[in-house]
Amino acid sequence: MATPKGTIVVTGSAGGVGCAIASKIISTAELADYHSIYTVRDTSSPSAELQSILQSAPKTYHYEVQSLELSRLADVREFARKLNARVASGEIPPIRVLILNAAVSDMGKQGFTRDGFDMAFAVNYLSQWLLTLLALQSMDHKEGRIVVVGSASHDVNHPIHKLTGYYNDENWKTFFKGDLLSSIANGTWCPNTVARPEIAGGRRYGVAKMCAVMMVAELQQRLDADPELQGVSIVGVDPGHMSTGIVRHGSWIIRSVAPVMSLIAQLTAWFQTNPHFRTTAKSADDLIAAAFEAGPRLRGKYLDGSELSEVSPEAADAKKREMVWRESVILTRLTQEQTKLVNWA
Repeated sequence: MATPKGTIVVTGSAGGVGCAIASKIISTAELADYHSIYTVRDTSSPSAELQSILQSAPKTYHYEVQSLELSRLADVREFARKLNARVASGEIPPIRVLILNAAVSDMGKQGFTRDGFDMAFAVNYLSQWLLTLLALQSMDHKEGRIVVVGSASHDVNHPIHKLTGYYNDENWKTFFKGDLLSSIANGTWCPNTVARPEIAGGRRYGVAKMCAVMMVAELQQRLDADPELQGVSIVGVDPGHMSTGIVRHGSWIIRSVAPVMSLIAQLTAWFQTNPHFRTTAKSADDLIAAAFEAGPRLRGKYLDGSELSEVSPEAADAKKREMVWRESVILTRLTQEQTKLVNWA
């Protein structure tokens, strides 16, 4: 069996988009030469859909399924330690692509991690930020790429919110009003006592995705100035709204609307390139295309599906981006010894 030319790491592989990404990879001939690591919360009970997809893979395809519990920072550190050790020893090749796909939406049933963080904030942003910083030493230093799965939910003025109603109240149209991230991180920023649970949960998801989107430009700026990591790039992709398992905790109305979204996505795909509602296959295509597009065009950029797009004005605010980064360092207790990035603090 030939040596793989690089490693692809995908977080949240058991979900709808994660399964679609896996399906896209194993069905793309030019990606057959890569080793893929698909992470799930628990390898003892991976989704039946992911198992079915991987069982259909060609015998020559290099892949593995690994546990990664993003609600625990200790698990993130252990996963990164083992990953870095395997790359350093030559057991697997350097990471060509890291796709930060894992997501959770509590839909109003607010949860907290063992570390005391709001679940949506920890899983959608903080843990994946930490994973990236820890794994930079194992990235392909010439053409490694990090792909952040963004969301229109980060933009309070996006047309989709005429339907959600999350930001009808002007008081919630600005996420960061101070120079600390603590209230967002600990879940007191928008608890269920200040709005209907589905509204509060939607806002918490939106602010977590805002942090992830901010990571794109902020990390790229730091990579560009790094003597060893200048070849590494990061890009964000809004995959659109899809009917996936992320709505499983929603009300019966939300769960009932999901099949309708799926039908709309299939119909609009015929005459719109990047409609609001998309199939998971379309989104997976866009994510893989962004992951492997050669050249500097996408460095630090944000895409709406397959098209270059702008992030929200607040996400583009350099001072706020720097604040989120600084606070993330503090919340994760990151130290210089733990990351390859020179300008990490």
